[in-house]
This record gives sequence, C-alpha cells and structure tokens, in this order.
Amino acid sequence: MNQNRVVVIPCSGIGKALGSVSREAAYELCEELRPDQTQLVALSKLVLGEEQARERVRTSPAVTIDGCKQMCAAKLVRHSGGTVLREVAVFEVFRRHKGLKPEGIAELNSEGRQLARKLAEEIAADLDEIAEGGTHA
Repeated sequence: MNQNRVVVIPCSGIGKALGSVSREAAYELCEELRPDQTQLVALSKLVLGEEQARERVRTSPAVTIDGCKQMCAAKLVRHSGGTVLREVAVFEVFRRHKGLKPEGIAELNSEGRQLARKLAEEIAADLDEIAEGGTHA
C-alpha cells in the first residue's frame, strides 16, 4: 500500500440493520483494528460535495462497505474520482455467517455487533495481505 491511509466509507443506510452493521464495522476497523492504516470518511460528506472528503477519496485508495445491493458508497467513491480498493457488501458477509442475524438500528444486538466485527476482521486481513504485496482485494 502507498503512504496514504486507506479511506473507509461505510454506507449511510439509516434505519436498516445492515447499514448499522456497515458503520459499526467501519468504526471497528478504523478505531480498533487498523487505526494507523485507515481513515473513516462519512458518505454524507461525499453526498454533500465537501471538498476535503472528495480530495481524500481522490488521493487515497478506498474501502467501501455497503449494506444493500444499491452499493451507494462504492458508486459515490467512483463518481468522486476515487479508486475502490475493496468493495464490501454486508449481505455477502451475512450469507457466510447466517447465525449472526443483525437486529436493531440505533443499537445493534449482540449478533449484529459480532457480524460487524467479523466483517472488520476480514477487511483488516485483506489490507494486511495487500500491504505484504498480495493481490487479494
């Protein structure tokens, strides 16, 4: 990876459990698992056209975490001139961990938090592999 931190953009999915999982996973990744390698950028800042957020997306590789099939975060990063290093769909991760059914919106249940942690761990492992010269993304 280059010297820039990887920008992490979770979906906004307000009112949806999988959107909450995407945001929780982004916090886990950026605050706990890889704080020195990542930087969180709110999707809403890109939607509003905030220049600092757009510049960050244009100059750093991005990981997008989307809660639904619309893939708004990935689409908006590309529209803003950014490069998506890894595009993650929460529902795909949920399919691999069906026992972890997320519920709740303002506050995720235990299973939702566990799913978010697994998602964050998968992304962290991908970032480690890329940093070591691997090609997985």
